[in-house]
Amino acid sequence: MRHLNSDHPEELLVGPETGDDAAVWKLDDDRAIVSTADFITPVVDDARTWGRVAAANSVSDVYAMGGSPLFALNLVGWNKDALPIELLGEVLAGGQDIATAGGFAIVGGHTIDDPEPKYGMSVTGEVHPDRILTNAGLQVGQDLILTKPLGIGILTTAIKAGRATDEQAAEAITSMIRLNDIASRLAVDAGATGCTDVTGFGLMGHLGRMAIESRVVVTVEFETIPILGGASEFATGGIVPGGSQRNLAWAREFLDAGTHSETDLLITADAQTSGGLVFGVDPSETGGVLGELAATGHTAARIGRVGAGSPSFKLT
Repeated sequence: MRHLNSDHPEELLVGPETGDDAAVWKLDDDRAIVSTADFITPVVDDARTWGRVAAANSVSDVYAMGGSPLFALNLVGWNKDALPIELLGEVLAGGQDIATAGGFAIVGGHTIDDPEPKYGMSVTGEVHPDRILTNAGLQVGQDLILTKPLGIGILTTAIKAGRATDEQAAEAITSMIRLNDIASRLAVDAGATGCTDVTGFGLMGHLGRMAIESRVVVTVEFETIPILGGASEFATGGIVPGGSQRNLAWAREFLDAGTHSETDLLITADAQTSGGLVFGVDPSETGGVLGELAATGHTAARIGRVGAGSPSFKLT
């Protein structure tokens, strides 16, 4: 931790230099502020649903830190010559749906002209300084818990290509609009210290970065990973977003893939929008955490373990 300014007591506890996507400032012994921002282009055709997905995606970093959101500012890029303002109203209504569900206020925002529509939020939350979750906090001997299925990037690509069934699309949307609030609370209550949300860099990228920052080996058992219906078949058929392929290329430097196929690797590296959390807990807590996640509608699983050694991502 370091002082932001010698004349002020606030301390930056976590920031981008550690590989985290949010910054956390300590205000006093009981309060710290979490600040983050994110926005995305449309991933579905329905405007209100896109608003919900984008807002859930934006607030996720606060939950990944073990925090609770307080308020948000809307961030909008809109092509006013090609898209009606009424459609933007639907997008913002979707954002409000998520704010209401998450118990935080939208207090304003900023809109710019943009050829391609974009929507997201800048979110401010709070967390206790002694209970911050970071991507450098994994500990040897912990189990790894993943709280949402993988395959969002593949499914949204299939949706845009008109290849996904209504059932597959609905499953993907349900996953994307689910908040990570309950998962975050359970992680903190179970004594987790290391956590990240699984978003654009995929499980392989985000968990691989955790391994590097925590200086551990993460071993992931592929057969235990929850995967959205149709994702494996689409990936085998080449329906994979470019971001997932770039994630895999980046991760090969620290990846031990064993005998797994390219399809398995692309699923593990798949770029997620509003994905779940992945965190480490003592094995004695695993059963209780998974039980509560299942009881609250999550598709979650223990996907591996944390071990000692040179930082790497091992797929078995």
